[in-house]
Amino acid sequence: MTNAVLPNRESTSISIHEQTQDIYEELRHAIMLIADKDRLDPAQNADEIATIISRVVQDHNRLCAIRGEVQIVNENATIERLRNSIFGYGPLNDILLRSDVEEIFIEGARVSYIDATGFLRGLSVPTTAAENRHVIDRLLSSTDRTLTVKSPLVQARVLEGQARLTASIAPISDQLSATIRKYVVKNISLHELSLRGSLSIEAAGFLWACMQTRSRIVVSGEPGAGKTTLLSALLLAVPGHHCVRCCEEIREIAVSFNHGGYYEVRPSGVDGTGEITLRDLVKFTLAMRPDRIVCGEVRGSEAFELSRAVNAGCGFGCTVHSNNAIDGLEALVNASLMAGENVSESIMRNIFSSAIDIVVHVDREEQATHENGLSRGVMEIVSVEPSMSDSFTTTTLFERSSLGDPLTYVGPLPESLLKKINKSLPRELCLENIVAGLNVFDRHTR
Repeated sequence: MTNAVLPNRESTSISIHEQTQDIYEELRHAIMLIADKDRLDPAQNADEIATIISRVVQDHNRLCAIRGEVQIVNENATIERLRNSIFGYGPLNDILLRSDVEEIFIEGARVSYIDATGFLRGLSVPTTAAENRHVIDRLLSSTDRTLTVKSPLVQARVLEGQARLTASIAPISDQLSATIRKYVVKNISLHELSLRGSLSIEAAGFLWACMQTRSRIVVSGEPGAGKTTLLSALLLAVPGHHCVRCCEEIREIAVSFNHGGYYEVRPSGVDGTGEITLRDLVKFTLAMRPDRIVCGEVRGSEAFELSRAVNAGCGFGCTVHSNNAIDGLEALVNASLMAGENVSESIMRNIFSSAIDIVVHVDREEQATHENGLSRGVMEIVSVEPSMSDSFTTTTLFERSSLGDPLTYVGPLPESLLKKINKSLPRELCLENIVAGLNVFDRHTR
């Protein structure tokens, strides 16, 4: 007598799940074949395709019942899932529409996301790698970017400019790998950031005063620390008569300017020509009489062109990835050397030390809770002074040891910065009173 081997419940559950996914993919593939054959467009022929979806699912269940097979699917749920996949963004539809989701990560069939609390969560809705690839293609369909074997890396603005998509496929990655960063926080002023505790009212007033002149400001921090949010807040403080030219790889900043515009890089075409780099854009905007050039994120040779803005007499603003303010300055120097213009590191350091007025370093804390979410804010503000040595000379103006502590003014203000800013302020204001606690946001801000 042989002993019966009972199936493992967990492996059986996984097997049934995989079988259900395979059936779903077969149904979806059959529907897309019919739609392609009949030349039906989901945007133009929604009713016809909806009828095809219902018919294919019903035919499948009817055929399984005749054959006595157990592959019958839940008709209503399957039809709804197929409709979401073909007409919308499939299993990602809900999290793409949710206002509290900050970032979405796709790795093959696996989907996870970060919400406003700062926690990484897994998607509970079933999905497949083919479905996720279809979502990425749908997102890219409204752009001039493609994701193909010839072009396996892509960055694009999607969801009507409300998110940034970064994606790769084989042979660059072993499977579909994508990140969708949604612009949850947009156009928040320095005053609003101070009310949220991201910086003190004195620091907010100081930064506002810096933006009244053609200052040169660098915002440093790690990914996700709020660099672009702070840069947008700084640009909101720019006087209306200033001409601002904003250059980005993928547009994230959405501040409306009275005078100025936005410029975005263009990748090369399928024939390998037509590429317009960030360095090209910065060089181009220098000829457009800007009061301020903004470079969304500096990572390469565009840093060298920013150094030319000094000779043009215009201000600039940019963000860099770094662990602290000093590292941010060094990151700019290293990036400028990528231009290959046969200039030494010491020369570029001297240029930037004379050009940059202040560095604002932002950070985030990982101790997020369900009550208050992930904390982000300014950790330090330093002024940069001319230096002929092999290192940058800086003065810490504002600092705090952790985001839970107040951002306090420690000073003193460099005389050159004091004169530069006070010259651009209304007569009733001076920088000394602002850093001492005078609230400038009641009457002097937009």
